[in-house]
Amino acid sequence: YPKEFPYFVRGRDSLREHITSLFTSRISMFDGAMGTMIQNYAKDHTLEEEEFRGNRFLDWKCSVKGNNDMLSISQPQIIQGIYRQYLEVGGSDFIGTNTFSSTWIAMADYQMEPYVYEMNYESARLAREVCDEVTALDPTKPRFVIGVIGPTNRTGSISPSVEDPSARNVTFDELVEAYLEQIVGLVDGGTDVLMVETIFDTLNAKAALYAIGEYLEFSNLDIPVFVSGTLVDMSGRTLSGQTGEAFYASIRHSKPMAVGINCALGAKHMVPFIERISKVAECFTLVYSNAGLPNVMGGYDDTPEDIANDKQVFFENGWINMVGGCCGTTPLHIKAIRERAENYEPRKLPDVGRPKMWLSGLEDLVVDDVHNHLGLPFLNVGERCNIAGSIKFKKLILGGDYGAAMDIAIKQVKDGAHVIDINVDDGLLDGLAAMQKFVKIAVTEPDVAKVPFMLDASKFDIVMAGLKWCQGKPIVNSISLKVGEKLFKEQATLLRKHGAAIVVMAFDEEGQAATESEKIRICKRSYDILVDEVRFPPEDIIFDPNVLTIGTGLEEHAEYGIDFINATRKIKEICPYVKISGGISNLSFGFRGVMKIRESIHGVFLHH
Repeated sequence: YPKEFPYFVRGRDSLREHITSLFTSRISMFDGAMGTMIQNYAKDHTLEEEEFRGNRFLDWKCSVKGNNDMLSISQPQIIQGIYRQYLEVGGSDFIGTNTFSSTWIAMADYQMEPYVYEMNYESARLAREVCDEVTALDPTKPRFVIGVIGPTNRTGSISPSVEDPSARNVTFDELVEAYLEQIVGLVDGGTDVLMVETIFDTLNAKAALYAIGEYLEFSNLDIPVFVSGTLVDMSGRTLSGQTGEAFYASIRHSKPMAVGINCALGAKHMVPFIERISKVAECFTLVYSNAGLPNVMGGYDDTPEDIANDKQVFFENGWINMVGGCCGTTPLHIKAIRERAENYEPRKLPDVGRPKMWLSGLEDLVVDDVHNHLGLPFLNVGERCNIAGSIKFKKLILGGDYGAAMDIAIKQVKDGAHVIDINVDDGLLDGLAAMQKFVKIAVTEPDVAKVPFMLDASKFDIVMAGLKWCQGKPIVNSISLKVGEKLFKEQATLLRKHGAAIVVMAFDEEGQAATESEKIRICKRSYDILVDEVRFPPEDIIFDPNVLTIGTGLEEHAEYGIDFINATRKIKEICPYVKISGGISNLSFGFRGVMKIRESIHGVFLHH
């Protein structure tokens, strides 16, 4: 194309800028269901075991009928024909690749793991070809390929065993490995956008987004990322129990260009949930619902007119930027939705506000908005699931009684803890195994998992092990410059990629900060490294400037309380958006056993 060619040219122009312009000028169109179209094709043509195999897999060792993704290799004309219908009949701006199950995890059911890269590559290549053909016919309306990344048929947050809540049939690292292979194939095949979709377990989505982040960093490419969750019923929660707001809070660190919901429900049932997503999302929003709820035969009854009518409320209220269809929808459904959407303006991006720490368990928690049971602006961290803070908890963990240990966590939440601290540091315990087991059980216990976790350990590998089992956004406690600047940066970078908030202790290579000036110096140095070099969100940093013991009889300890208060004031001034944490019981440790005095000291200290 000549330089003056006025329309979008792939490879010349910024796709991110073009999509931004598209999403802010009109409601854009995604496609509809691939599975439905394959089923419809089978009604009019033969599509049995022999056709699924094609010539390529004629002598395959097991049944493959129903493996829709392999059709991109064995029957490419069927898949490309479906892509074309969505572009030409439906008028879609974006079409999704036929790769919903194209990971080695899902393909294990068909013993087709070695063909995963090829499936993704061919699916994307077929979509790329037809998008380019249709775009060439009308360059004013360029068409784009969305690389579809499905949830797999395993879940990181839910136990497959009724007897053992800590059992899992897949790990975070296995999911990352599977998704990375898929991503490479999709991008090599010509994908424009990567979309993690139909998320019923946010931990799986976090693994996919981690893999995308690693790939983009390694390749130095800028590929827009969309994310779409699935709320399984009218409770408005994913299968793994998260609300829509908690789901978004858990994945927003990946900086998706668009976020929304799809599948499980019809458009009319999605109304309250897409409204809530549109209120909290800082990026563009999308929705692609089913054609109603399934009937007794497993089919979908909503006509194109029905689904257009049901989606009109999204358009009228300005809740979305991109719309499409999921199960039961066809090019005619997409055409009807597009014609209805043309009369309405897209959702406007929200104004940029003050950065806030936004954590999540099964429910979300904006730390800046929290008040405790006394009405004071403190976030209460329950520390009874900490071996160092509870003899009872220690005995239960050492005895392997995780069920009774979970009761301690439940009681803390009921008593007002906003966050649950988990610490299993003990010389008699395999901390790595104990942390993973406790977290895996805790995430399946709704009365515990509804609040965010604080993963607390003296060894970094232990907190990382726990982090990989958290579908929400937790706090990691802690890192510090004590390990040296190089390792500090490496640890902080890894935690940023996983989306965790962090507690940073006022330690450096020379030791613990005791005086006011040392607390300020170390925290400011840590802040500058984290924000300027690691690019860590400042609102996700919690400094612990060390609450030290007063009243010991030693004169040099007399100012420790005042030093902490003064240092806190200064740190908040010179390190914008950070939070301050402290182990308040340390302050009065010299009066252990005399609770009246200890409580009085704590009360005065917290007042100031």
